[in-house]
Amino acid sequence: MIKSVAKLTSTTYNKRILTLSYSTTLSTTLTEMEGIITTISGLKRPAASPSVSPNKKTNFVGISPMKELTNVKTPTDRPFRVSIEGNIGAGKSTLINYFSKMPGIETFAEPIEWWRNVQGHNLLDLMYSDIHEWLKVFQSYVQFTRLRVQTSKPKSATTTVQMFERSIQNNRFCFLEQAYRSGYLHGADYAVMDQWYRWIRANVDISLDLIVYLRSTPDVVYERVKARGRPEETGLPLQYLRDLHDSHERWLMTDDERFNTIPVLVLDADKTLEEIVEQYKRNENKILGFDKKGRVKVEQEDKDKVKKMLDYN
Repeated sequence: MIKSVAKLTSTTYNKRILTLSYSTTLSTTLTEMEGIITTISGLKRPAASPSVSPNKKTNFVGISPMKELTNVKTPTDRPFRVSIEGNIGAGKSTLINYFSKMPGIETFAEPIEWWRNVQGHNLLDLMYSDIHEWLKVFQSYVQFTRLRVQTSKPKSATTTVQMFERSIQNNRFCFLEQAYRSGYLHGADYAVMDQWYRWIRANVDISLDLIVYLRSTPDVVYERVKARGRPEETGLPLQYLRDLHDSHERWLMTDDERFNTIPVLVLDADKTLEEIVEQYKRNENKILGFDKKGRVKVEQEDKDKVKKMLDYN
């Protein structure tokens, strides 16, 4: 979804996105906006954003009612599931790469190649050509591919953690909501995809044990996006990053227990790369579920000591 919006760089698109984006302030637009948001419990609330909790500042851990990871009950037949969420340029791929080198960790990048080849059809290119015409098809397929990824069976019996770059929950409560609010998605299409999501949630285990939210400032990630120079992100408007930031805040940083009950670990993604990596190291036990399981990660040095003792005996 991000890349499809990013590549529409023409003057027409820029005028369109600015027209559909928040015209003055977030509160003004939400007041004028029609519609409702369907919460994870199936209830509905006004589309106006709930207030961001003043307690949920950077590095806040947990979201009510699950304040601590120790309350999470991961089914015994699957690994600990972690979703990495955040704006474009927040550092999701960097975090995924950091943990991908560790034993017992399976990481899943966004399935972009699947989106580029659906029995020979490139949904990304179709999205680039006409976002109003193809958004509903693209969103539907994104929901399917995220479901496919998020329900993947472990590749090994030693897998203890599955880590996803974004989630099906993100698609439903962040991108789908934003597309509907921005006018790209008709209410009927929104309702159909919502019904599909409800059925999936009721019949398939898509549960997550933890969300790591790389919380960033739109202006900061905007400069990063320009600096890294990815072709598909050329001309990406700052306003779009602001809107996407607001969507993440509504989803993950409120006290509305109906909207999200998954524990959230918030990391400051405005820091330098070195400082961000240090946050990964400091919060490693939480991210990998060791705090939840009440056990401590065994360092390689300790493993080597045990191996030497066994070899000696």
